[in-house]
This record gives sequence, C-alpha cells and structure tokens, in this order.
Amino acid sequence: MRLQVFAPTQTLVDEPVRKIIAEAANGSFCLLPRHIDCVAELVPGILSFLDTNAVERFVAVDVGTLVKADDRVRIATLNAVVDDDLERLSDTVTESFLTLEQHEQEARSALGRLEAGTLRGFAETRFAETRFANTQETR
Repeated sequence: MRLQVFAPTQTLVDEPVRKIIAEAANGSFCLLPRHIDCVAELVPGILSFLDTNAVERFVAVDVGTLVKADDRVRIATLNAVVDDDLERLSDTVTESFLTLEQHEQEARSALGRLEAGTLRGFAETRFAETRFANTQETR
C-alpha cells in the first residue's frame, strides 16, 4: 500500500509501505494492505510504518485525519516530523513544536493588537457620529 503524509506546506512521506501503526482517540491500530477502508482522527503521537525493505520509520504527528481507501493511506496533519531514529525524533519534535508555539503566541499577540485597534476605531467613529447627531439636533 502507499502512505502519504501531508502537512499544510509539504508532503512529508509518499512511498510504498508494508504496515502502518497509528493512534486514534480510542487507541492504537494497525493497517495492513488488505485492511478495510476507514477514516480515523489521529491524536498527537508517533506513527510508525514499515517500508518495503522492512525498515521501521517514524512520523511524529499532531492532530490529523487518516483516510485509507483501496491501497492508499493518506494522512493530513498540521504538524509532523519524520525520522528513522526514535530518540532523535523526540528531540526534533520538542524543538520544532516549541518554535511553533512561540510563533503562535506572537501571532495571537499581533491579532490582539489588531482587534484592539479596530475596536478603538469603531468607538471613535461612534463617538464622532453621536457628537455630530447632537450638533444637528441643536440647530
């Protein structure tokens, strides 16, 4: 079967595999080539697979969706890191996800400033409209 793992900006895995082990909210499961078609919501964790040479490889995934249809397994996730070494993968995940968290905090802060500026602009416009309306009534 063919495994494809997609993140928003790239395809991380696209290769034939023998077996896939993933984790959903209700526990781990294994997919083999003749497994029935299915859809699963993945939880953050480690997905493992055996390539065609029977070498086990790993993908750390954030939340995502797995779809098995015919001989293809497609996984869409917001964040993922691929590595053959489980220990190195752990270090990479920690580093990558911490950097992502910092960027998200910066984006939230910028969005907060933008929202505050927009609300301030609405308030000033409303104040000016009220003042103009009061001026028109006194004439």
